Amino acid sequence: MNDRPLTLMAVHAHPDDEATGTGGVLARYAAEGIRTVLVTCTDGGCGDGPGGVKPGDPGHDPAAVALMRRQELEASCNILKVSHLETLGYADSGMMGWPTNDAPGSFWQTPVEEGAARLADLLRRHQPDVVVTYDENGFYGHPDHIQANRITMAALAMTMQTPKVYWTTAPRSMMQRFGEAMREFGADWQEPDPAEAAAMAEIGLPDEEITTWVDTSAFGGQKFDALAAHASQGENIFFLKMGQKRFTELMGVETFVRVQDTTGAAVPENDLFAGLR
Repeated sequence: MNDRPLTLMAVHAHPDDEATGTGGVLARYAAEGIRTVLVTCTDGGCGDGPGGVKPGDPGHDPAAVALMRRQELEASCNILKVSHLETLGYADSGMMGWPTNDAPGSFWQTPVEEGAARLADLLRRHQPDVVVTYDENGFYGHPDHIQANRITMAALAMTMQTPKVYWTTAPRSMMQRFGEAMREFGADWQEPDPAEAAAMAEIGLPDEEITTWVDTSAFGGQKFDALAAHASQGENIFFLKMGQKRFTELMGVETFVRVQDTTGAAVPENDLFAGLR
């Protein structure tokens, strides 16, 4: 028998994505003795600066923001007990349509083969049994999330490895509860216009299309604290306003679509490692 420990690799776009999307599974599987590897593709330099200064505003220094966010990422990994943090260091591309999409060195401008080759080296080194990343639309259309999906799938093809592969998603029923929570905790929440509402309605999947539901509620405190490590980012303040209990009620089950499998484990499943142990 191979005595190599089971390994989970999560491929994320920015510092803080590991906490919102997979903080629960990273904490849970670390507690179960599984080796966890986080790959963060960009430096997060298009995030908020000190005092909430936004990209493009006077005083926003992407290099300083990237340094701050690296420190926050390391703190989050310590909270989630991540075994290995790997950073690819590409420049944050910003939201779709921002001028930073076209900046030389941005992740969005990086040839997929180049990013995939670097990730393939990490796949060979860590030999993950499970790989998690975003779906082909990056869950909500963020260019760096889309690129993370592209390089992950290309790297897997390069290495010819056959781990179980999952894409993060959210059940539409949860998205409805999320909207209710935004109205409850977001004092400046405004109803989206019809076009925005239609786009939001396409985020996530119908519940019946989700293959994997992982209960991480016992690790809600770690997930909340990991997100709190990224409190410099304005979009995280909304979650932190909820408090740990309400946050865990809303975010205590992490959901995925299984897109590659050689175990034959039945779906729906409640464990990313079903069929492997």
